[in-house]
Amino acid sequence: MSESEPIPQIGQFVHILRGRDAGQINVIVGIVDEKFVLIADGDKRKYDRAKKKNINHLELFQYISPEVKRSIDETGRVTNGKLRFAVSKFLNDQANMLEKGEQIDG
Repeated sequence: MSESEPIPQIGQFVHILRGRDAGQINVIVGIVDEKFVLIADGDKRKYDRAKKKNINHLELFQYISPEVKRSIDETGRVTNGKLRFAVSKFLNDQANMLEKGEQIDG
């Protein structure tokens, strides 16, 4: 990984670019190594069955969910309801930003 590539962080939102889940928004719930992360959305992909994904197949957003990050830091896991809420809130915020004419930061 070069220095110009963004470093994935727990709680960071990602847009899946490759695979059968392409086009979906998920949250990073674990970091395997410098090339792979674990992602989940709490709905189709639950926390207990998080998807191992190559970071080259993901678009990383700058936004990190504080609720998800805090929960994983404190307890070592996050509930699927919290993941669903975070993804839903992120999508609503992005829709509101697009209505105001701002660009999605990704």
